[in-house]
Amino acid sequence: MAPRRLLLVGEGNFSFAAAVSETLDPSTSLTATCLQHPADFAEDSAARENLRRLRERGAEIRFGVDCTQLADAFEPLGRAFDRICFNFPHCGRKAGVARNRELLAKFFQRSQDKSFHVEGALNHIFTRSLPFKGSQPRIFRVKLGDQWFSFPEPEALVGKLNRGFLKASSCHPIKTINEKLISELGKAFPLKRLKCSFPLLPPEATSVLTSWNCDILSTVFWINLLEDNSNSESLTGGTTEDMEDFLVSLSELSFPKSPGRDGKEEAHEGIYAQAKIWLRPSLLVHVQTVIQAPDFLPGSLYILSGPVFQKCHILPFTMPAFHETLLILGFNKNLKDDCLQSLLNHLKGILDSLLTQTLLEGSKLSNSVEFVFQPNGKGYMINVKSHNFGPDCAKDLSIGSVTTSVPSIIHEEQCFVFVSMNLDLLAMLVWGISDWRMLWTFDKRFLKNFVPEKIEPFKSYSLYPPIYVHDISFWLDEKKGFDELEFHTVARAVSQDTVISIQFLSRFQHPKTKQVSLCYRLTYQTCDKALTQQQVASMQSQFRKEIQRLHLTPR
Repeated sequence: MAPRRLLLVGEGNFSFAAAVSETLDPSTSLTATCLQHPADFAEDSAARENLRRLRERGAEIRFGVDCTQLADAFEPLGRAFDRICFNFPHCGRKAGVARNRELLAKFFQRSQDKSFHVEGALNHIFTRSLPFKGSQPRIFRVKLGDQWFSFPEPEALVGKLNRGFLKASSCHPIKTINEKLISELGKAFPLKRLKCSFPLLPPEATSVLTSWNCDILSTVFWINLLEDNSNSESLTGGTTEDMEDFLVSLSELSFPKSPGRDGKEEAHEGIYAQAKIWLRPSLLVHVQTVIQAPDFLPGSLYILSGPVFQKCHILPFTMPAFHETLLILGFNKNLKDDCLQSLLNHLKGILDSLLTQTLLEGSKLSNSVEFVFQPNGKGYMINVKSHNFGPDCAKDLSIGSVTTSVPSIIHEEQCFVFVSMNLDLLAMLVWGISDWRMLWTFDKRFLKNFVPEKIEPFKSYSLYPPIYVHDISFWLDEKKGFDELEFHTVARAVSQDTVISIQFLSRFQHPKTKQVSLCYRLTYQTCDKALTQQQVASMQSQFRKEIQRLHLTPR
């Protein structure tokens, strides 16, 4: 082994140097220095003993060495050391933080204009966290008439059904922002709040979807209602939860029926025993029911709020589950321009006010709301220019849309405007919550950040959770094609929302078989739990298995 030189600076009574000297191999030379002079140790028996041990082992000892002037203490040929160790840098006595920082700054200069090599360096910051535990889909039981049904929540939505964020007893920021929004609107319009039922809709409602947006069918979550005569205790595969709070909505489901022997209609046995139903992707599916009600009053602002669910790509500001508020306003068609402009002006003022409540006094507006007209002529997008989440996110975020009169539901003398807003995104912008998953956490520390009826900046309790990166390559089935949305949905389900990014890397075509292969990079990170490397490896392995259901062959 080549000879090594070890320099210790700032030694007090040389106890550390004496201990280290006993562990060094003969090829290592030790030089121990201190700022004090020999006379300063005349009364210190421990220091004298340590010095004796050092000299016996051949260590070099130097007194009166200023660690900020090391070049003056050694000749040019004797300045090369393999390691320099400075334990507990301190100016002595009650020096204070400022003087100690100054000491360290001068120590690191070493009278040289050289910088340290910091590439790949790590700073470890530790904070208390909860273990990441995989969750199983919960089993829900619902009653339709006298018949019980059950269904498991979709794997991509585990932990996101029946959370009750908008209930009267809730102190969740989603409810706070919704109540403030509605309260301010009530100062300008007569309001009528509608009770929002649980988001299960029957097969017949598909016509409403296609009339509103023909592309939305590809993003809905379908579930199967299974006829269930068992007790709750006998169900397996997850926690059982009854949904008796939503019996009103479910009792209104109309299943396909056929004439019975006595002339009355009866349900098809197969359909009644197992009905395919979808979770609503937007509250806009309820528009027709609201405006066709006999007691609908033009001029009043109808408000409906509730959770909605959509399959979506894994991106920082897209979410498979969020809370939506829908505003419905009907008016005489001759007043369309004035009524629409009045609603937009009031809405912009309210949103701008909400988005500035957490700004520090004297700071400039960091969020601004604008209505961007759509080229298709169907209305506006509600965009917010936000700088709250760093330069990478300093772009327009769409928090909702404004739509005027859907053709299939236009009344002869009336026009309608429908305003749909994403409450989750709005809450993130108002409180400065950078990760939408925090809104859905079960960690009790989250809600402790919020005071009912008050809006103060959010302080995250989760600091720099580790990031894990895995790549995956697979062959495509030429006949089946590749559904990237389903690919993202499977990744979301398997990882339980710990995949925060899916990046396309490359496309390869085999020169002989012409078969095509794609390569993607998955980035895993939790927002509030301690995720381990082994857990991520297990998720990645499971993901490789699950994508085979999409007719993809892992490489």
